Amino acid sequence: MNDRPPAPGGLALIEALVNTLDVESGADSLETREALARFALTPQDVPAARVLREALREACLAHAGHGTSTALDALLADAPLRVTVSPSGEAALRPSGPTTLLTRVAEAVAAGAADGTWLRLKACEAEDCQWAYYDRSPAARSRWCSMAVCGARTKMRTYRARRAGAE
Repeated sequence: MNDRPPAPGGLALIEALVNTLDVESGADSLETREALARFALTPQDVPAARVLREALREACLAHAGHGTSTALDALLADAPLRVTVSPSGEAALRPSGPTTLLTRVAEAVAAGAADGTWLRLKACEAEDCQWAYYDRSPAARSRWCSMAVCGARTKMRTYRARRAGAE
């Protein structure tokens, strides 16, 4: 949907998961063979993965200043993580049970929160898009996944509305 490079580290997993649904067309690729393999899912895991995906989209929209996010917190409460310390003294949260999509997401969110990248994972503010992207702008104030597509559409709608109001 956009030409931005993927999010760094574990946030790339979250970005890819959110982007398995094309909001504009309604196309959902979560049940494809590629997505099942990438996210280590079985067909029985797909309904829970969809709930997680939409909670992540809600969080990404909140990062972009659109609403608040509460669903993700409730889902991540069930993710068993533990603190690990490397021989060099670096601490990290790691899954304490079986590695599932939920624990991988929780680990990525924790790492992103710790290094300040989590809040830069956003969803496009265009209602017919909501594609997840990583905001690399210096001030972290990007609004659209692509200025050439979603940004241009929004600006053109605003322009046309102003012209219609002036006539």
